[in-house]
Amino acid sequence: MMTSRRDHWGVQGSWNRSLLGGLIGFWGLLGILSVSFSSWAGETRVVPAIEADGLRIAPGLVDLYGPDATAQLVCERIEPGGVHRDATRSVRWTSGDETIAAVDATGLVTARGDGATEIRAELEGVGAIRVPVQVRGFAEGRPINFANDIVPIFTKLGCNGGGCHGKSGGQNGFRLGLLGFEPQIDYETLVKEGRGRRLFPAAAAQSLLVRKATAEVPHGGGRKMEPGSPEHRLLIRWIENGMPWGKESDPKVVGIVIEPQLRTLKAGWTQQLRVDAIYSDGGREDVTRRVQYQSNDTEVADVDETGLVSARNLAGQAAIMARYQGQVAVFTVQVPLDATPNYEGFTPRNRIDELALKQWRALNISPSPRCEDHEFIRRARLDITGTLPTAEEVRAFVADPDPDKRAKLVDRLLDTPEYASFFALKWADLLKNKRSGQPERQKSTFQFHAWLCDALRRNVPYDRLVGEIVAATGTPSTNPATIWTRTVRSPQVFVDDTAQVFLGMRLQCAQCHHHPFEVWSQDDYYGFASFFSRIGFKPAIDGRRAGRPNEEAVVVNRDGWATNPATGKPLPPRGLGAKEPVSVAPGDDPRIKLVEWLADPSNPFFAPALVNRYWAHFFARGLVEPIDDMRATNPASNPELLAALSNEFIASGFDLKGLIRQICTSELYGLSSLPVEGNARDRQSFARRYPRRMQAEVLLDAISMMTAAPTAFGGLPAQTRAIDLPDESVGSSFLDVFGRPSRDTACECERVDDATLGQSLMLLNSPEIQAKLAAPGGRAERLAGGGSGAEYDAAQLDQLFLEAFARFPLDEERQAALAHLAKNADRRKEAWQDILWALINAKEFQFND
Repeated sequence: MMTSRRDHWGVQGSWNRSLLGGLIGFWGLLGILSVSFSSWAGETRVVPAIEADGLRIAPGLVDLYGPDATAQLVCERIEPGGVHRDATRSVRWTSGDETIAAVDATGLVTARGDGATEIRAELEGVGAIRVPVQVRGFAEGRPINFANDIVPIFTKLGCNGGGCHGKSGGQNGFRLGLLGFEPQIDYETLVKEGRGRRLFPAAAAQSLLVRKATAEVPHGGGRKMEPGSPEHRLLIRWIENGMPWGKESDPKVVGIVIEPQLRTLKAGWTQQLRVDAIYSDGGREDVTRRVQYQSNDTEVADVDETGLVSARNLAGQAAIMARYQGQVAVFTVQVPLDATPNYEGFTPRNRIDELALKQWRALNISPSPRCEDHEFIRRARLDITGTLPTAEEVRAFVADPDPDKRAKLVDRLLDTPEYASFFALKWADLLKNKRSGQPERQKSTFQFHAWLCDALRRNVPYDRLVGEIVAATGTPSTNPATIWTRTVRSPQVFVDDTAQVFLGMRLQCAQCHHHPFEVWSQDDYYGFASFFSRIGFKPAIDGRRAGRPNEEAVVVNRDGWATNPATGKPLPPRGLGAKEPVSVAPGDDPRIKLVEWLADPSNPFFAPALVNRYWAHFFARGLVEPIDDMRATNPASNPELLAALSNEFIASGFDLKGLIRQICTSELYGLSSLPVEGNARDRQSFARRYPRRMQAEVLLDAISMMTAAPTAFGGLPAQTRAIDLPDESVGSSFLDVFGRPSRDTACECERVDDATLGQSLMLLNSPEIQAKLAAPGGRAERLAGGGSGAEYDAAQLDQLFLEAFARFPLDEERQAALAHLAKNADRRKEAWQDILWALINAKEFQFND
């Protein structure tokens, strides 16, 4: 029932006259609830929110300082069960005195004059609520600080983006510092360049900068701001005041706070956000309309420039990033499916299952049923060892009545040589083990690959494995792990590759400017680079070759730190996010300290990066995507699950096989790829298996197995599998066409698993595939000469289907194949070649689901 106007505003029609008395009592109450901050903008009162008549408004007090001040009100309806539903754009907003403060239909409050008033929000059929407003310093104006007030305008409007005036050469002779990270450049450009033609203090509104931005004169970027808007008024006031830089003692923005931080929205619902900037003196200011917003999944939820989030039709979780003055904050939105979920048949086996089920319940997503045993053995074999199971393995596994047989299978696979080879291939890609066309490097790349295989076979703890790579010294002969150091070489590439491979971060941006989506600055980047600044290289002498240089040795120099080119200041080594640099004595290796920092249980990056990378290997996508772009503004689709797995990985002593065992024995890993109602469009919650193509080496080995025609790799022993190849220089047109990486970068994205026309043509009619099908002594020839008759042919078809798909042929498949063999009784070898060709060209064969 709606509360009457009298209840909230006093006598109807006379509330303006009685406003002061009501405010005195209300402000007295707020004085008890408020937290005061001493700010450069004046003392600021903060009241988080107030509630009345089923409505909630944040903030509970609007305190505006200066003529350019604005504040975003967020009104939510409190529904049964405590659910908060945004009503900011649904309520009717009115101001008690528009000469003091005005409010528009979006809940944006704008200062109009000094004094006190109230803003009222009324929702028909629910009630009304009022918020006190105070405006101060309107007449004299708040002092303007260029970096705090003007630069954010250019960032919000996109003027200093990389595609506009923020690129290295600027745009049409006008250059700004990229994304506002260099306000000195912006000030010099605006105030001192161009002989003052851009700014005209005597008539600020006629300044070229203003007229270009409002499109009063032609502007390639079009209209960027509206006349009379808050940013327009602020820019004009700055010019009228003589373009002040501000005082060096002015406080700086040290953080931003976004509210709310988490909401569950049904498809079609909206949520208004509000953002406060926190200053170094403890003050805070509403900057909702000055920040930049970005969604990490626009199919789940999108956001506009005013901070209004809109939930879409795809169930899942999205992160809305707010960026302001190099600071970032995140709002998380969950969009549940409008369905009745069904969890019957899903029995959690470990923590992975428990946390997955918890998320499904929040999103109303139903899981697919358990996959069949024959599907599981093929899946696990391909994921753990990169090889197909034999027909005998499939038969035995399916017939085994042991209820724990899946877990036992995983244990057996982890003890196979193929496991070590397959994961050594993965790590050799990431660590760029490459010959680069230099024959003299072959021995060392082969040694590094063998070293990786041995370490993975022995299950060397991950922290120790990484430490031996990152801090390696010596020569490839004495220490094969030095190959990574020798390949990477420069401190900057060490930073980029170490961050990307071992921390799941992309730090390259911070080399030249503050990271646009993270907190990392150039000081952070070059402080991290100092861990590698003492690495040196020198020829190693082999006495048996009369003193001629034989190998390059990795050594540690006595001193040297990386220098931030922007400041010219050498920086001692410091871990990312660490408060203080580490102490390293002259002659000591800073990388030892880096290894200690990496493996420290409190390191928030090291374990999650590996867990996410391995999760993506087994589930076709990471909990964070892309897998090497882990940051606060790109959170995991299931943060609780990532945190739990990371903590357990640390507690296990960084046990890689243990992590794989935990993943592959979960009920989640064993779900079918067939969708059920409600999860067909799911691509975040892993409620079903996500099929993916076999990678190049695995597919080539599978074809070789099916045709019984091993691939001959030049210079390597016969029977060498593709997953055993140590470096990228072993020639294979098949592997190149199917996306084998050249190992130029440390990004898994270099490996391409997407289907292409070239791949289809190669499988259909390439000489390489035809040679395998027709190989002397190959599968087709053996089948043709091994027997005849329908019974023999049917048994051989069973064997082929079990090897190709881990299942028996369907009746129609069996009948078609037997009919083809009977029809071509006089050319049985060619007929079997046709059947093999059809099997390896089937989508079911090429995909791992």
